[in-house]
Formats: sequence, C-alpha cells, structure tokens
Amino acid sequence: MAQKGVQLDRETFSCSICLDLLKDPVTIPCGHSYCMDCINGFWDEKDQKKIYSCPQCRQAFDPRPALVKNTMLAVLVEELKKTGLQAAPADLCYAGPEDVACDICTGRKLKALKSCLVCLVSYCEKHLQSHYDVAQLKKHKLVEPSKKLQENICSSHDEVMKIFCRTDQQSICYLCSLDEHKGHDTVSAAAERTEKQKELEVSRQNIQGRTQDREKDVKLLQQEVKAINGSADKAVEHSEKTFTELIRLIQKRSSDVKQQVRAKQETEVSRVKDLQEKLEQEIAELKRKDTELKTLSHTEDHNQFLHDYPSLSTLSGSTSNIHIRPLRYFEDVTSAVSEARDKLQDVLRETWTNISLTVTDIDVLLSEPEPKPEPKTRADFLRYSRDITMDPNTAHKQLLLSEGNRKATVMRHQQSYSRHPDRFTFWDQVLSKESLTGRSYLEVEWRGNRVDIAVAYKNISRAEWSNECRFGLNDKSWALIRSQKCLKFWFNSVETRVSGRGSSRIGVYLDHSAGVLSFYSVSETMTLLHRVQTTFTQPLYAGIGIYTYGDTAEFCKLK
Repeated sequence: MAQKGVQLDRETFSCSICLDLLKDPVTIPCGHSYCMDCINGFWDEKDQKKIYSCPQCRQAFDPRPALVKNTMLAVLVEELKKTGLQAAPADLCYAGPEDVACDICTGRKLKALKSCLVCLVSYCEKHLQSHYDVAQLKKHKLVEPSKKLQENICSSHDEVMKIFCRTDQQSICYLCSLDEHKGHDTVSAAAERTEKQKELEVSRQNIQGRTQDREKDVKLLQQEVKAINGSADKAVEHSEKTFTELIRLIQKRSSDVKQQVRAKQETEVSRVKDLQEKLEQEIAELKRKDTELKTLSHTEDHNQFLHDYPSLSTLSGSTSNIHIRPLRYFEDVTSAVSEARDKLQDVLRETWTNISLTVTDIDVLLSEPEPKPEPKTRADFLRYSRDITMDPNTAHKQLLLSEGNRKATVMRHQQSYSRHPDRFTFWDQVLSKESLTGRSYLEVEWRGNRVDIAVAYKNISRAEWSNECRFGLNDKSWALIRSQKCLKFWFNSVETRVSGRGSSRIGVYLDHSAGVLSFYSVSETMTLLHRVQTTFTQPLYAGIGIYTYGDTAEFCKLK
C-alpha cells in the first residue's frame, strides 16, 4: 500500500509533456501544471497560428498566458526528489524501433496506446486521456497504434482520403474526385469497405472451407504415415524373425553335418586302428617264428632238426591282404555342402531381387495427377486455346493498346492512362487480363526488332527500375526473348540460349498442374523451341514486352 501511495505521488507531480518530475513548475489558467520549458516549447510551436491551449484539456487562451513559477509545487517536487523517486513511472514503457511512438511526447517518446483516425495522431496513455474526457474528442475513431496514418493523407492535396475510386481502384480525397478522377465511379471509403468486407467474408469462408479440407487431408496423411510405419515395422519384425529362423536352421544343419562327420570319422579310424593292431601282432609273431627257424637252421643234430622242424615250419592263419584304394573320404560331404550353399545362394539371390523390387514398388498414392501427354499437332494445341486480352491497368504508358486490347504498339508519346498500382512504370510491358490455369494455349504475333513473350505471377513488381519488374529476370516470371538475331530464354536472371530462330508467330503451351511451360515456333508445323519443367505455386498471366518505337505484338484470336 505504501508503494502504491508513492507511485500516486510520483504521477501527480509529473509533467504530462515530458513525463518526468516537474522542473520549474508553472500552473496555467485551466489549473494544469507543466515544466516551464515544456509548456513554453509547446506554445512556441503554435505561435504562428496564435493558438495557445492546454495539452490535456485543450482549453484555449488568448492572449498567451504569462507564466509564473508555482512555488508550492516546486517545494513539493524538491521534497519528492530527495526520496530518490524521481525516475519515470515503471509502467510507462518507452517506444523502441519496432513500436509506434506517441506523436505528442517530446524528448524520449513513449509507446502509443491508440491512434486516432480523425486527428491522424498516435497517443500514449497520458496524452490519450483527453479523448476520453473531452466531449468533442470522444467522437473520434480510435484504433490500435499504426505507423501508416499518413498513408490516409492525399499526397497531392494534403487532405484525408475518404473516397474510393472504383475505376482506378485507389483511395482518393474529395479534391481528387473533382480533378483527375472526375467522372469516375467513386463511393465513400466506408461504402467500399462494406462491399470489400462482404467479399472478404466470402474469401474467408472459402479459405476456412479449404482449410478444413486440408486439415482432413493432413489427418489422412497422418493416418497414412501411421499405417506406413506400422506396416514397415511388421515387415522388419517378420523378416528378422524369418531370417533368424533360417540362420538357426542352417546352424542346426551345420551342427548335424559336423556330428555325422565326426561320428563317421571316429568309426572309420577305430576300424583302421583295430586292423593296424592285428597286423602289428602278426608281424611280431612272424618275426618270432623267423627267429626260431633261424636258430633251428643252425642246429647240428640232424635228429633234433627233423623233430622240431614240423612244428616250427607251420604258420598260423594270416590276416587278409590290405588293399588301399584311392579314397576321397569326406570330400563328397564337402561337395554336397558346397552344392547346398550354391543352391541356397541362388534361392536367396532370386528371392532378394523379388523382395527388393517389392519394396521399391511400394508407392503412396498422393494427390498429384498423372502427367498428361503434351499435344503434338496445332489442332491438338488449339483444343486448349484461350481468349486472351491485355489488361490496360498494367500497360506501360508508352504502349498503345488496340484491336480490343489484343495488340500493343510502342509509341513515341505516352498514352493518357490513369494512375494505377498495377501499371508497369519503367519497362514497356503489359500483362493479360485473364489468368492461365489448367491447360492453356495461346499464340503471339509480333513485328519489329524484339519481343519478350512471358508468363508471370500477378505479384510481380511493377513500379521500379529493377530486375524484380522485368520479365525473366526474377523468380516470378519466365520469358522467351525473340529478336531478329537470336532466341533466348530467361528465368531468375539465368539466360539459356535457344537453338533456331523461330517464326513471327510464337505458341505458348502451359500445363499448370503438371508444371510444364513450352514455347513453339508456329508455321506449317509446330517446332518446339524451349520447354520448362517446374512447379507453379500461383495462377499465371501472359505477358508481352516490346521496347522499340513502332514494334507490335498481338495475342492472336484463335477461336
């Protein structure tokens, strides 16, 4: 509560002009107090008009009041300064570069709270108070702060523009309606606003309808993404499971082969070792027998020899002969496993190709239409011919339009066209009145030194000497440049040389949705000069540019 009281005191002893604590305070006849320098400066600005009024209540004084320092206020302000609270109120914000500043504040300006469409002045909270207190000012129209108040003032007559000229589609003042706009279809700005407001509501309804449709489409696409992700997750999970099972099967078969080979290996090695042991025993027996026979051979006693010989000479049964034939042993197993591997690789290779093609062929069907085949003969092109005329509101003043606004001729003297925001003011160019959407075909007949045949978005710049305004030198227009010497194509200041020279009649084919723009030389046959494949984001308008006196270009009547 104490802080609130301090805040009140601070505001009470602040000057409503500089918004700081009063310096050399003076009180004028209406009772309001100001810094002496502030009120003197305010009245000095009004001195030529001899109008001396209070900045707050607007009460006027004649003659200019003499100012005397208010001693009591001065003492109170000095006491307040000693408290250290001489700063400006915390809730009063100064205007930054992006803000609308109060037009009344001197020195550092505060943010404007409202703008007055009658005064054409923006006010901060302090200086706006009179519009709430004074009966005459209460009738004024207050709007949100705007930096464009001066755009409501006619640059020619310095009057508020309260009239709208429908002929030239621009706001004008009362004097304009009696001068250069005399005889034009004019209404009050309020009436035109009412009509445009109706159109705006229709546009909003269309936008809202399209927004709802697009929101539905977005939900469908979100569902589609969910379905794609779910299907992909299931496919990956199933493939991982399948290949894991296949790996396990191969590993089991590998283990089985290993076990079988090792078992057979053990059996055969055991057999061989058994036979080897028998043979080794037989060898030992034979060697013993040989030793005994050797000893017998050296016996001198004939009778003893004859007695022992029969028993020693008899040999026991012999092991059958070993016949070792060249064997591959387990090489056949190796071959069989290799054969299985090759067959499995062939199967996997074949099935992988099918799997890969299946993945590649997956395609979400979106809204883009199938590209339509481009016409071949002139008769085919003429099926898409459009009745095109030139828009006088876009024509440069050096161009004379004739033949029902189909033909343009460069003149030495400017034509008496009225001012219009859509008019090309530097380049000798003109746009069609009709927009080009869907599939369209038109032909341009030209005579002279050079012609620029173009299509452009409606929002291409008009009133400058820059690339942003000339056909082909920006990203809002595409232009074929036809001269006596050569052919060129321009887009966004990039030049492409075009082979051939073309004829005096050029055909332009547009498939807006497919993003196709083609230029043809038209004679007995259709000869393609240049073709563009791109994406068009707005409706297009046909454009003509001619720059030499006497040169002409005409949209041909094809129907």
